[in-house]
Amino acid sequence: MFIGHFAAGLAAKKAAPAVSLGILFLAVQFADLLWPTLLLAGVEQVQIVAGAKPIPLIFTHYPISHSLLMAVVWGILIGGVYWLVRRDRRAALVVGLCVLSHWVLDLIVHVPDLPLYPGSPVLLGFGLWNQTVLELVIELLMFGLGIYLYLGATKAKNKIGSIGFWALMVFLLGIHVANIFGPPPPDVKAIAWAGQLQWLFVIWAFWVDRNREALTA
Repeated sequence: MFIGHFAAGLAAKKAAPAVSLGILFLAVQFADLLWPTLLLAGVEQVQIVAGAKPIPLIFTHYPISHSLLMAVVWGILIGGVYWLVRRDRRAALVVGLCVLSHWVLDLIVHVPDLPLYPGSPVLLGFGLWNQTVLELVIELLMFGLGIYLYLGATKAKNKIGSIGFWALMVFLLGIHVANIFGPPPPDVKAIAWAGQLQWLFVIWAFWVDRNREALTA
């Protein structure tokens, strides 16, 4: 699950037009933005298994970034910070739910490796990524729906708001294809540093959204 998370952020703009797409992208991808830092710090672990299908990674330990309890905690924290800054209860709720959506979407595609809480002996995951074609189709449909809802909630003020938006969408789609069909990463540090580059998507989304305006209040 990659562009499916961003699809949730795009779709959330319809529910909370006042929230920047950058904030929504940060929220839906918060778990995967936190995870690379925890990998570099040695707090969480992942193993690379060359040739493993459908992905060459085994997520062995990531309770802080990817447990259900912590997803709820991070959602309350980030949604709460947004409320303190903007005093918009509805928007803060949408932001908090976007954070939680990451765990829910991962639950659908991951094999059982998602803990309920740190130290939980129960690991969950429905394993949709074992059905690669089906998972890819579903995620692409989600991405298309997210784009449709975002475009229905905003309009471009200028060429940056139009061309910049479509360039971001194409770039995300390209990264998604590379993740599926590209070679396995050379080591865990490479995964972590590549994961940090996702902050660029957040910044890019802020830039694009500033050059678009909401159509609904």
